[in-house]
Amino acid sequence: MKEFKRYLKVWWQWAHASFATVLVANRFSAILFLLGKVIRFFFFLLILLIFVGKTKALAGYTLHQAIFFFLVFNLVDVSTQLFFRGVYWFRGRLVSGQFDFAMTKPIRPLFDALCSHPDPLDLITLIILITFMIIFVLQTNLAASLISVFLFLLLLASGFILGFAFHILVAAFGMITLEVDNIIWIYRDLSMMGRIPIDIYATPIRAFLTFIAPVAIMMTFPAKVLMGLLSWQWVILSFLISGIFLWGSLRFWKYALTHYSSASS
Repeated sequence: MKEFKRYLKVWWQWAHASFATVLVANRFSAILFLLGKVIRFFFFLLILLIFVGKTKALAGYTLHQAIFFFLVFNLVDVSTQLFFRGVYWFRGRLVSGQFDFAMTKPIRPLFDALCSHPDPLDLITLIILITFMIIFVLQTNLAASLISVFLFLLLLASGFILGFAFHILVAAFGMITLEVDNIIWIYRDLSMMGRIPIDIYATPIRAFLTFIAPVAIMMTFPAKVLMGLLSWQWVILSFLISGIFLWGSLRFWKYALTHYSSASS
């Protein structure tokens, strides 16, 4: 707990510096960027409304259910970006040699690589999104029971762990190959497939998105369990896959550290 508080204090100092830079020094750019995020969100929501409104269903799901899948996707996506935005700066730090200094600091290099650039715009977006989601669920009565709400929160945590594991893999590959930007956008493209329920895809793609690149566990399963559409076997399997994925990504990170060549090498 003492170490957790120390890391939380370090993260808050990074967040404070980042917030001051974005919201004070670049206020106009921040407003435009936030406005762009909101417009993009509502444009896709409008597409869902038009598409599902004409077809009356999406892979067997109602309009409200399809919208909730999209909301859960955004919740997981924005929360992981808020905490692990540092990976987008990671390649530059490797090439310039700045990451050499992180190796000498009294904090874990992985924490420095992933969490050093929190984005205040993601925090603002997350607050708005959570508020909208709570109101939406209460008005549409999507929650099957209190137990489903509890399992929903657990699977959200599982999805966040998977997002953490994905970012660890990206940083590890970057440590070895310096190809961070391309890999992170591959992850982003894969995660975008979770904006809609994976049931819409063909069976091989669903299997890939569940067991190989578990986007379904991150994005689709939490929404399903809240609506009472996920069996307990899948819930257990979700936690198991998340644990294995996190363990494997941490092992790969340790392997990448042993092959790291500093800028002076």
